[in-house]
Amino acid sequence: MPWGNWTIVYEFVLVSFSALWPELQALLFLLFLTIYLVTLTGNVLIILVTTADSALQSPMYFFLRNLSFLEIGFNLVIVPKLLGTLIMHDTAISFLDCAAQMCFSFFCGAAECCLLATMAYDRYVAICNPLRNTVIMGCRACAQLAAASWFSGIPVATVQTTWIFSFPFCGSHMVNHFFCDIPPVIALVCSDTSLFELESLTATVLFILFPFLLILGSYVRILSTIFMMPSAEGKQKAFSTCSSHLLAVSLFYSTAILMYFRPRSSTSPESKKLLSLSYTVVTPMLNPIIYSLRNDEVKAARRRVVHKILDPEKL
Repeated sequence: MPWGNWTIVYEFVLVSFSALWPELQALLFLLFLTIYLVTLTGNVLIILVTTADSALQSPMYFFLRNLSFLEIGFNLVIVPKLLGTLIMHDTAISFLDCAAQMCFSFFCGAAECCLLATMAYDRYVAICNPLRNTVIMGCRACAQLAAASWFSGIPVATVQTTWIFSFPFCGSHMVNHFFCDIPPVIALVCSDTSLFELESLTATVLFILFPFLLILGSYVRILSTIFMMPSAEGKQKAFSTCSSHLLAVSLFYSTAILMYFRPRSSTSPESKKLLSLSYTVVTPMLNPIIYSLRNDEVKAARRRVVHKILDPEKL
């Protein structure tokens, strides 16, 4: 394509949900604002409770704190701009802001995939090898695993974002999404992107499918160990420590796999937006609820922290 047909893009326009009636957009704004506030409050409470209570200093709660920090980051990157497009119709996003949003959202998503796999490994060690749990999952090992999870996505996120924004853009600058994700942005590129798409598929397999298979393998071993336990009480306790994580993994990976492993032609843009809402907006809200309601230790710790705040003289 000749240079005369290429355009220099200074900003994009997020289509978001602008096709809906204004009244419906206002309702969506209230819904997403409520979800946003619940997400921030729930994850902050998880961080405070697991930090303040001495009974929640095991590796499982250390990784849960890290997960809550990631969920907060994911929301801060995506939801404020989404709310702006709904209530103020602030759909314009600069070239650099779009690149930053894409980079940080990819980083948070990749880190969450790795962290969920790390949490599955922690449950595997605790249930299948309990006598060596404190040796294998010591403070240093936990810190190294958490750091590896956090920083694993930085190289790929940086390379992918730099690569995609080095392409020439032509024609429309309308991003048919509510944030700058790779598929809707790459659709605006007017040059050959086959090599980039191959690299993107490789990164998707590496950060979504590979951790998912590790989680699946860990839980196959965990379930086989649980079923061999002699006491019903032991089985119930083991199941209770895994059920919250299993539910969180199911919510996150089911939508992420549907989003990034389905052929483009088989999914409409509106369906992609709904799938993206599931893992970027809804799942971060549900995770603290899941871990609070289904975990007796967290519920007990929350009560202790509340009593400590309301009546410190009794402690």
